[in-house]
Amino acid sequence: MKRVFTGLMLLAAIFIAGTPSQVSAAYNFGDYRSETLATKGWGALKDGDLEAVLAYTNKCIELYADQARKMQSSLTAYPAGGNDQIFSYWALNDVATSLFIQGEAYRKANKKEEALAAYKRAVNEFSYGQAWDPQGWFWKPAEAAQEKISMIESGSNLDFGDYSSSFLTTKAWNALAANKSDEVSAYVNKVIELYSPKARDMQNFLTEYPWESKDKIFEFWALNDVGTSLYIQGEAMRKAGKSAEAKQAYQKLVDQYYYAQCWDPKGWFWKPAEAAQQALDELGEI
Repeated sequence: MKRVFTGLMLLAAIFIAGTPSQVSAAYNFGDYRSETLATKGWGALKDGDLEAVLAYTNKCIELYADQARKMQSSLTAYPAGGNDQIFSYWALNDVATSLFIQGEAYRKANKKEEALAAYKRAVNEFSYGQAWDPQGWFWKPAEAAQEKISMIESGSNLDFGDYSSSFLTTKAWNALAANKSDEVSAYVNKVIELYSPKARDMQNFLTEYPWESKDKIFEFWALNDVGTSLYIQGEAMRKAGKSAEAKQAYQKLVDQYYYAQCWDPKGWFWKPAEAAQQALDELGEI
């Protein structure tokens, strides 16, 4: 990602891939950059098009796996530092991401063996790759792949999707409606694991609830989803008769994520911390 390709590299990529007429007859690989191919893979995954996913991700792996292996072998830990430093491992990042995308596509197509093979390759060969989330941080495809491997091998039906806070929070709501408290905890814990640092930064930035506009409130997405998830956790524990656990979730929301707001599809925001405080009052002091 974020690198300058020489004309020679692009020509080499096109030579390996075939002539432009051959490419256009199947899939459009664009400029053949690894970033472009991984992005097209994500788009195909979203569309549920397994063949397109494989076309784009296999092309990325075909063209850049050798460079990715060189980058992997030069590391003993995840690259740290600024974004530019992490982006400098572009081939490793995009190949690892492409394998994760493949695993997801196979998993959704119920091709478990193929999914496991893709996930395991990400873990075993490209473990230090990192993927950029447009919301502003890097995540680790190999760690996500290992989690998927464990879920498949254990027979778990949990689905963390794209690992976005909105997806995970929605899954937590669905699990709450289905009275599946264990699933609620799994989704909520994943939201907290991935997004609580960002949520705390947002909370600390505020001195009152954002109110200017719907878009302004949505700017605090991590705070909103972490706070909402803790409320869901409290509700799940309360419904399960686990008052102590419910109080802990509600209190954590009130103490750490007070300015979270939750969008109601009917057209307004409500405040999870205020609802949590009411629940605490009803349950009695901790």
